[in-house]
Amino acid sequence: MATKIRRIGLSLGADICWPICYEELLKKLDLSISDGKSTQRFEVTRVQIEPFDLRQSCQYDVLIDRLTHWFHTSREWIKKSILMDDLYVFNNPWSLQSMEKHTSYCAMMRLGFPIPKTWLIPPKSYVESPDLETTLQRYAKIFDLGEIGDSIGYPLFMKPYDGGGWVGVSAIQNREALLEAYDRSGTRVMHLQEGVKEHDAFVRCIGLGPQCRFVNYDPDAPLHDRYRTNIDMLSESDKKMLADMAMVINAFFAWDFNSSEALRSNGAWQLIDFANACPDSQVTSLHFHFPWLIKANLRWSIFCAATDRPMHANLNWQEYFEIADQQKPFKEKLADYSKMALDYFEYDRFNEFCERHLAHLDDVAHEFFGSEIVRDAIHQKVATLYPEHEIDEFTELFWSRIQDWRRLQTA
Repeated sequence: MATKIRRIGLSLGADICWPICYEELLKKLDLSISDGKSTQRFEVTRVQIEPFDLRQSCQYDVLIDRLTHWFHTSREWIKKSILMDDLYVFNNPWSLQSMEKHTSYCAMMRLGFPIPKTWLIPPKSYVESPDLETTLQRYAKIFDLGEIGDSIGYPLFMKPYDGGGWVGVSAIQNREALLEAYDRSGTRVMHLQEGVKEHDAFVRCIGLGPQCRFVNYDPDAPLHDRYRTNIDMLSESDKKMLADMAMVINAFFAWDFNSSEALRSNGAWQLIDFANACPDSQVTSLHFHFPWLIKANLRWSIFCAATDRPMHANLNWQEYFEIADQQKPFKEKLADYSKMALDYFEYDRFNEFCERHLAHLDDVAHEFFGSEIVRDAIHQKVATLYPEHEIDEFTELFWSRIQDWRRLQTA
């Protein structure tokens, strides 16, 4: 039987630790998968940034992309390769480029998702441009920001309509603080969002293909402690609801890899941020959860490459809207949305593929994450972020948390 090489590309920026672990673990898996016509082997390489002929062929079957959201040269090469070479990419670059947080809020509100009251307000100031003054004089309506804040209620959050990484986010406790924060906001277009009061859980749900990881999240903690290590904080019903919502969001926007944030108050979940289609993948943030990410990345990328998963360049929203317009409870609508999302991500086929071809992944990963390769990858990443006198301390901290994960895998 002939051998067919499936090529997986990594489009990277400042990433250090996860590519090392992904590459080394793929090598250790030593996969040989028959598709009935040939034996498939897998290779991974890192994509270089260089000039390209629009007609030049693409050597990759699947691309794990970490640059589309900000690096234009790579984004345009990816678009070319999808259109001309049927490249499969995490995530749809057109969707990622255009669907900012504002769009995601509006779309999921249309589907009936539980989202706090949210307003968009014009910027405090503007970058000079032709016709700006005329436009503002004719059409910019004078508004009372304090009244809007009072109608939403306090606490509330002011945050960029398209932002990420907590940049430009302000927690607002009263009218005076709102006016002060608005004065500092400059040319940013901002959202005002109602705060979720008296919440007893803050969960970040990381979705990668049809796989989900629930992380107890503490945004007020230092970066290395925001992702908590307890994994038994949710009931099965909570897990199902959060997973269903996360998977629907990702299928709706054709995002393979995204994270959703939800708060629980009085037993009910509300989504506050779910347009994060390039989630943090570094061991310095994820630590205990880092091995899950590497394994999930491997499963989904290998599946997509081996099965020639087609790229969904077009977004199919109308079928979701037809469900949204039905007169029935959100829980029933979510079940219908979820069926569509599971079909989009080929849930059953994916799980059968993993059971058949990747059953040894857990054992190989358990051994690998106790290796010096992983310790060195942690050290390399820590060295880029921490002062010299803290490098050994934090390397050991993140290493020890991964060893905690290993112990739990065999408990």
